[in-house]
Amino acid sequence: MSTRSREKLTQWAVVAIVIATGLGMLAWQMGGSMSETTGEENMSGNGVSQEGAREAIFAGGCFWCIEAAFELIPGVVEAISGYTGGTVENPTYDQVSAGRTGHFEAVLVRFDPEQVTYQELLEQFWRSINPTDSGGQFYDRGSQYNTAIFYLNDEQRDLAEASKRALEESGVFDEPIVTQILPAQTFYPAEGYHQNYYEKYLAQYKAYSTASGREAYFVETWEGHDDVSLLPPADRPWEDFVKPSVEELRETLTPLQYSVTQENGTERAFQNEYWDNHEAGIYVDVVSGEPLFSSLDKFDSGTGWPSFTRPIEPDSVVTKRDTSLFMVRVEVRSRYADSHLGHLFDDGPPPTGQRYCINSAALRFVPKDRLEAEGYGEYLEWFE
Repeated sequence: MSTRSREKLTQWAVVAIVIATGLGMLAWQMGGSMSETTGEENMSGNGVSQEGAREAIFAGGCFWCIEAAFELIPGVVEAISGYTGGTVENPTYDQVSAGRTGHFEAVLVRFDPEQVTYQELLEQFWRSINPTDSGGQFYDRGSQYNTAIFYLNDEQRDLAEASKRALEESGVFDEPIVTQILPAQTFYPAEGYHQNYYEKYLAQYKAYSTASGREAYFVETWEGHDDVSLLPPADRPWEDFVKPSVEELRETLTPLQYSVTQENGTERAFQNEYWDNHEAGIYVDVVSGEPLFSSLDKFDSGTGWPSFTRPIEPDSVVTKRDTSLFMVRVEVRSRYADSHLGHLFDDGPPPTGQRYCINSAALRFVPKDRLEAEGYGEYLEWFE
């Protein structure tokens, strides 16, 4: 987990817990009168976008509590209380709270992935619930208050399952983790008077933070576990790459890979691994694993070497003046491993007019369906 991410979550975790702890009591104390309220805005139920690039759905007991836990996190645009996972269209609070529809009380979180990641939302979720309770959450009992993560695509499913395994292996809980990971269904926003409830009844939820035992539960459960992270150990591990010794490189690389990357060699045209590869995915440095080029920018140059119009990110590669072989050319090298990759020419197609002519021996190809598993999940959305 990055320092920025850890500081950000730590900053808001205490606030979110304090807010969240007061809301279940409100449901218990005021549920009857609220269920009889009429004339409030009733937000219509709309199907959630299955792309899921900027949306996430969590069920963690009383939706007021989970809404509060997420909405104060920097990068979260909004958190909407609602219902999902049931069999009745457009359910009402009366129906759901009575346990007659099969729905969970849940929250739809819309977030800016440039400021907060889905993995960070998962970590906040696990720290805002009791994942070992199969009968509800704190004062709120019944299946409608059970915990679940509703994934909107395969990437979210994989990340949710990975975070659950990390939680199980963390040693924080002695009892089994019973939170379900389920495919997303239609999300129905709850009635208007349920939205932003934690902002409307400040005194009540502060009182409940002590009376319910919810706050004490979180403090006691996570005490001594400040160093536990459910995120991958590093977002971009290649940025910390330390180049191995010559002996180690000779052991791990093939003779051709060593010749190209370490001795500025050139492989044969039309007799290399990727010149005719048309599969979707990214190309990474064979030494460091740093991302270099995308199949989306690859084109057939007719030269017999893999050719790209641009690197995967503007600063992914380094260019240098090359005067070898009695020519003046622009050499291309990787930023972190300093591997020789190939050369850059100004005879490429639009939109850049450039041709990065790269040796296959300097690359390793990661297909689209392996991006998440191999730590390149941030690029997966490019291919959707």
